Amino acid sequence: MLKLYGLSNCDRCRRARRRLEASGQEVEMIDLRRLADQDGLEETLQHFLGFVDWSTLLNRRSTTWRQLDDAERDALDQTRAMTLIKAHPSLIQRPVLDTGTEVLVGKAVDDWPA
Repeated sequence: MLKLYGLSNCDRCRRARRRLEASGQEVEMIDLRRLADQDGLEETLQHFLGFVDWSTLLNRRSTTWRQLDDAERDALDQTRAMTLIKAHPSLIQRPVLDTGTEVLVGKAVDDWPA
C-alpha cells in the first residue's frame, strides 16, 4: 500500500490521491498536521531523510515560510530545518509519496508512477 503524506485541505494532495486511486493503487492518506499532533512526525521525518535531503523536504515557496521571521530562515542546517518543520508541518513540500522503496517529494502528480 502506498502512503501519501500531505494536508487534508491541499489541492495537490487530493489530486495525487485521486490519480493514484484511479490507476488502481491502494493509497493511505496521512495528514501531516494530525501526525504532528500525535507525535509521529519525528519518526516520519527521519524515514523521509533516509531517501531525500532535508532541503528537498522544505518548501521555501510556502506562505508559512514567508511568514517566518528572517532569524528563523537564515543559516539553516538540517537540525534547524527539522525543528521548523516539526513546529510548522505545512513547511513540508507536498505531496510526499512513500512507495516503500522510494519517497517522492512534491513532484508533479503526472510524473508519478501510475
